Amino acid sequence: MIQPPKPPSRPDKVSLWRYAQLFRQDILSAQPARLYRAWMAEFRTPFFRSYLINQPELVRRVLKERPDDFPKSTRVNEGLRPLLGNSVFVTNGETWKRQRRIIDPAFEGGRLRETFAAMWDASEAAASRLAPLAGQQVEIEEEMSHAAADVIFRTLFSLPIEHHLARDVFEEFRAYQRSQPILNLAALIPLPRWMPRLFRRDTTRSAARIRSLITQLTQTRAEEIAAGTAPDDLATKIMTTSDPETGACFSTEEMVDQVAIFFLAGHETSASTLAWALYLMALYPEWQELLAEEAQVLDACDFAVMRKLPLSRDVFRETLRLYPPVPMMVRENSCTEEMRERAVKTRSQLVISPWHLHRHTRLWDNPDGFDPARWKTENGKTCQRDAFIPFSAGARVCPGAGFAMIEGPLILSRILRDFHVEAGPVPVPVAHLTVRAKNGIHLTITRRER
Repeated sequence: MIQPPKPPSRPDKVSLWRYAQLFRQDILSAQPARLYRAWMAEFRTPFFRSYLINQPELVRRVLKERPDDFPKSTRVNEGLRPLLGNSVFVTNGETWKRQRRIIDPAFEGGRLRETFAAMWDASEAAASRLAPLAGQQVEIEEEMSHAAADVIFRTLFSLPIEHHLARDVFEEFRAYQRSQPILNLAALIPLPRWMPRLFRRDTTRSAARIRSLITQLTQTRAEEIAAGTAPDDLATKIMTTSDPETGACFSTEEMVDQVAIFFLAGHETSASTLAWALYLMALYPEWQELLAEEAQVLDACDFAVMRKLPLSRDVFRETLRLYPPVPMMVRENSCTEEMRERAVKTRSQLVISPWHLHRHTRLWDNPDGFDPARWKTENGKTCQRDAFIPFSAGARVCPGAGFAMIEGPLILSRILRDFHVEAGPVPVPVAHLTVRAKNGIHLTITRRER
């Protein structure tokens, strides 16, 4: 049976210097194979201790039961500061709680129905862009990045990706991706706040350009809100929502921070998962044909159609299991903890790895295999509850999780309704901002007869 590709694992023991080199290149292949079966593993450096935790009870303690005691690690987020500022992705404590009180209402269940038309239009546009490429081998990650960025701009600012500001943000973000290393120096060495972080010049230049473009979009929307002409989209909803405890809305600078993370999280993660989903469909043609047949219901823009795409949803969920777009999350403990009869000192780095948890050999049946039907089995249902966290979990669960679970299956189905995909070279997963393929994902696409 064909197995979906995964990166090679390193030897169990390497020097700190070698580990840092591997980690900077790709955090997935820098990890030893034993982490796929370990409940907990310790990694020591001269500056701090890091613990990877896979045991569901420990993950539940950190993410769900006591999230305030395990804030996000500022160490790992240092590398994203030039772009994300003080967005909800990097803040902790009362600042983070205030941001979520303003943001969360925009992503409530009812809003999904309201944004569906924009997602539908983006899926139609994605299919139209692929049509002239029929019969060719296509780098599908790039095409899915285009599609996911289109969804973000249509739902957030009511702008198609062809709009000049939306296109400029998208193009500049691609430059940012190429320049941004996964590991900033501050992630390994505790630097004083006053010390420069030594970001690459092209990284800071791209981040500044993206923030400048987002500022233009935000200021224009503020003027439209004041004039009573703003469309009823996510940006308007967030910018007009006040904190129920303080009555204050986001300032322009704060809104720029939030839009930056919406674009990073919403575009980058969806693009990654869609590209891997299409590759898996090329690898497993029997599932591809099932999804293509199911997708024949996509004839008119109607939110109710999503109930008719259960197989697409299962395939998208299985893709999130095998290729979680955010492969690792890092927390710190604010007080000494005991984990598996081991004392974990205050401010240790606690790594929760969806990549390893989703493939854990002691939790999942056939952990490395592609099996969308697993979600209807007892093992699949148990693991979905205890060991499946592609959007994190608990208080800090991604506010756009429901959004992604509509967008992803819709675009996947829409593409497979009209096109057949065939696999090219075997892609090697690597992790930078998200889990992508080392040299891209190349698929040959051909038109289907309807």
